[in-house]
Amino acid sequence: MGNLVPQAGSTPAKTGDESRQYLTFTLGGEIFALGILNIKEIIEYGSLTEIPMMPGFIRGVINLRGAVVPVIDLVARFGGTPAAIGRRTCIVIVEMVQMSEGSETRQDIGVVVDCVNEVLEIPATDIEPPPAFGAKIRADFILGMGKVAGKFVIILNVDRVLSLEEMTFLADLGGSAPAAEPSAA
Repeated sequence: MGNLVPQAGSTPAKTGDESRQYLTFTLGGEIFALGILNIKEIIEYGSLTEIPMMPGFIRGVINLRGAVVPVIDLVARFGGTPAAIGRRTCIVIVEMVQMSEGSETRQDIGVVVDCVNEVLEIPATDIEPPPAFGAKIRADFILGMGKVAGKFVIILNVDRVLSLEEMTFLADLGGSAPAAEPSAA
């Protein structure tokens, strides 16, 4: 598939009334979006190496040009059953940056999506706050609800959904709890 994301190295949009670019994708019939500044590339769904004793939302790892990249199933991360793999299924490579003791750590994480739709520009004025209730996923996973052509696009909070700290904690739990069960915290 190659890199479908334009301007990946562009400067971030300023807050206010300016538009921001989002990569939209389908997941379980819903349309979601991630800010393109976090996205490195989009690749075909390929062979994954499964890792024993990992939470159910971690599909495994892939070798991306010599680097080990964990692959997350977002449907399972949101508490559903793991996504079925289809012919349009792909992996979106997201670069996460974590600050630890004054130094910056970068980690690529793959995200399994049913299919990639397009890059959209959504003006800040067309983004509503996340709903307080009724969403199928945790409220802290939602950055906002973008209004596009009369429909809502769920804009994900990449720092919460792909929190390295939370995923490490869940991976450390290993098989001690059912993978799809949310924590009781």
